Amino acid sequence: MATGKVWKYADNIDTDVIIPARYLNTSSADELAKHCMEDIDKTFAKEVKATDIIVAGENFGCGSSREHAPIAIKASGISLVIAKSFARIFYRNSINIGLAILEHNTLSDECTKGDILEYDLTSGTIINKTTGKSYTCTKFPPEIQKLINSGGLINYTKEKLNI
Repeated sequence: MATGKVWKYADNIDTDVIIPARYLNTSSADELAKHCMEDIDKTFAKEVKATDIIVAGENFGCGSSREHAPIAIKASGISLVIAKSFARIFYRNSINIGLAILEHNTLSDECTKGDILEYDLTSGTIINKTTGKSYTCTKFPPEIQKLINSGGLINYTKEKLNI
């Protein structure tokens, strides 16, 4: 089980909000993290801590199909993103770079910024330690869990090839 503090966002958080286009001239994950969410939440990049969790509504990661968005989120220290739904390309990009994501229909309506969540990706369980409420999400198949735990597709492939 892992634990993190909630950063809460609404529906339709697009990739331009996650990492504004004006910062796409770099591929440095650390530099992208400095600007993550800054157009919607000026405090995020300065106050986010390792293991924190983003909780959002529907269609998280919509918009441009840039890998920079999940890279910025992961590099900022976020350990998990939970949303009602994800844009398809963001969903796959997140898995490919090793950003843990889960979908749940009601969790975002039932928690607030600052709540403490405890989660287990292997079982798909989440407990809101602030409210005491438990949730079950659809978990990833074992191979996708290995890919995420490896830190993404590149690391996973290197491990498989013994490079």
